[in-house]
Amino acid sequence: MNGFLDSLIDRYPSLAQCREQILKAYEIIIDCYDNGGKLLCCGNGGSAADCDHLVGELMKGFLKKRPLSDDDKKAFSSDLIPLQLQKGLPAISLCAHSALMTAFSNDESPDFVFAQQVYCLARENDILVCFSTSGNSENVVYAAETAKAKGIKVISLTGKNESRLSGISDVCIRLPETETYKIQELTLPVYHCLAAMAEEHYFEI
Repeated sequence: MNGFLDSLIDRYPSLAQCREQILKAYEIIIDCYDNGGKLLCCGNGGSAADCDHLVGELMKGFLKKRPLSDDDKKAFSSDLIPLQLQKGLPAISLCAHSALMTAFSNDESPDFVFAQQVYCLARENDILVCFSTSGNSENVVYAAETAKAKGIKVISLTGKNESRLSGISDVCIRLPETETYKIQELTLPVYHCLAAMAEEHYFEI
């Protein structure tokens, strides 16, 4: 596990100051999955793309395929289907539901489009991952506040400045940049590292 984190910091030395927060985020993710939870994530623009990207790394093989066990395969009547499936870690991007998002934004306030989904989907042991370069995006902050009201933990990835998200998150990885594109350039390797560490924990690498 630490090998991935050490490699991340070797490649991006400025992230050394985020090591403790990355480890804490990893521990929260493992606790979530150990207890049957799922990961929800939200963000805007490039951060929405990061949500979809993270879900892709968790829900299927990232560094390697994750074949079904022989016992899992026995549940299928077809030999073909289980050979095409992989084990995954449950994750949902709240940015991916265009019909729901546009309907809610049209009928209610767009600022609460993620909060509505968190309120409906969050269950005990779930976590919410918030992506916001400023840490102050209204719709993401409201989602985080709703997550806390639902009793689930919040991980945020933001820029280096203190923000509304850094104040309410269980862990906030404050990336050491202030310009949006530079924050985004560090965001991807951090969540890749978290996905790799989780995969190593649950699946043979």
